[in-house]
This record gives sequence, C-alpha cells and structure tokens, in this order.
Amino acid sequence: MKTRIDLEFSDSGVATVSLCNPAKLNAVNAAMWRGLSAAMRRIAETPELRCVIVRGAGEDAFAAGGDIEEFVSVRATVDDALHYHDELVANALNAVRDCTIPTVAAIRGACVGGGLEIAGCCDIRIAGESARFGAPINRLGFSMYPGEMAGLLALVGPAVVLEILLEGRILDARDALHKGLLSRVVDDEMVFEEAAACAARICAGAPLVARWHKQWVRRLTSGAPLTDAEKREAFAFLDTEDYREGLDAFLAKRKPEFKGR
Repeated sequence: MKTRIDLEFSDSGVATVSLCNPAKLNAVNAAMWRGLSAAMRRIAETPELRCVIVRGAGEDAFAAGGDIEEFVSVRATVDDALHYHDELVANALNAVRDCTIPTVAAIRGACVGGGLEIAGCCDIRIAGESARFGAPINRLGFSMYPGEMAGLLALVGPAVVLEILLEGRILDARDALHKGLLSRVVDDEMVFEEAAACAARICAGAPLVARWHKQWVRRLTSGAPLTDAEKREAFAFLDTEDYREGLDAFLAKRKPEFKGR
C-alpha cells in the first residue's frame, strides 16, 4: 500500500488526519512529511472546521518514528540533512503546532521519534494503555535535530527530554502520562472514541474562543509582559455574535448555537 497522509472531513466540523505507512507501523517518510504539511494547509483554509484529530492509520501504531531505510538517501550529506529537517520536517511540525484550530492526537501503539514529535505538537494527546513512547536514536548513532528537540523541551522540560534521549528507553503510557507527554490514558479500544468525544466537546464551544485560547497560551508562554493594546485585544469577544448567543442561551437555559462570528 502506498504511503500517504489521509485527510477526512466530517459534517460536525472535525477533520481527521491519518498517518499511513502500514508496512512500517506508520513510520513517516519524506513524502508523508510533505503530505502532512499539505493537509494542515488545507485545514487552515477551511474556516468551518472546529477541531482536528491526528492519528495513525489502523490500530497498531501512531507512528514508529521516521522511515530509517530512506535516511541513507534523503540525509546522505549535511546539506541533504538540513533540507530534510529544516524544510520537510520543520514545515510539517510547525503546521501542526501553528494550527489555529484545536488539535487532538489519538495514539494507539508505537509513538516514537518523529511520531512523538508530531503528537507533541498537538494540543491534547489521548493514548491507549498499551501505547509506547520514546526516541531510542542513541542506538542508531544519530542525535535528535535541535529544531525538533525544542518542541519536546517546551512540552516536558529538559529533565524528561534528557531521560528519553540519554537512556533511549521506551515509556509505557502511564509513565508518559506521569512525565507530561500525555493528557490522558484510556483503554486501548476507547482511544478513538475518546478522541471523538473530546473533539465533540471542543466543537460544542465557541470556535473563536478556542482559537483565542490557543493564541493567548502561546503568547503568555513567550515570557514578555502583555502590552496595553494586547490587554484590550483580550476583550475582542465582546463584539462577537457568539458572545451574545452564549449569554442569551445561558439566561434562557438552552443550548447555544455558535456560528464562529
């Protein structure tokens, strides 16, 4: 089966991105990194979307790292390696990380190396009990590219990143949850159901508010104090139809119908 990135849209405003390389536990190759970037661009151009679920095709793996077999060709020289990581991989990871729409990673099986990097760029990570996490590249003789390491550092901090990289140990889901790599752990057979339920809860909220919450979390973690203009901007919701709908629905004790306006 040809490796690819599948993109599906539901009537409920949810997009599902599937990493598909079943012969290699969904290991991500160069074409898939390009495909992931393209899928996220299409998502960004679809304003009616309210949530994105990222998963591995099938039930055996999220993604078991990068496709090591192609490294001898795509990373044969320093220039080749820089192109691969600074363009192919970075463009894809940044597209996931910078997505203004909430993203949920649904993880079954192996979530290793590049798979861990992709999941780490999502807002919420839901894993099954038997999922596995790590980056045992010390056994392959190469180091994690700094640009990709930065995303994991922002997620879990230097102590956990060093533990993962120096030991090359594969973590089970409970250990990964304890170390901050995951949002929650559920039974294996419930992963995709819980991801769908999570997406439904997100979709039930005001979509502009979800995007603002993502924007402000990123801004606040930059470390710089808010300007007076930014403080005023934080109340942009006052001029939205959704804000008025939310208040009206609350007072009338009915379910709100948000339009994203």
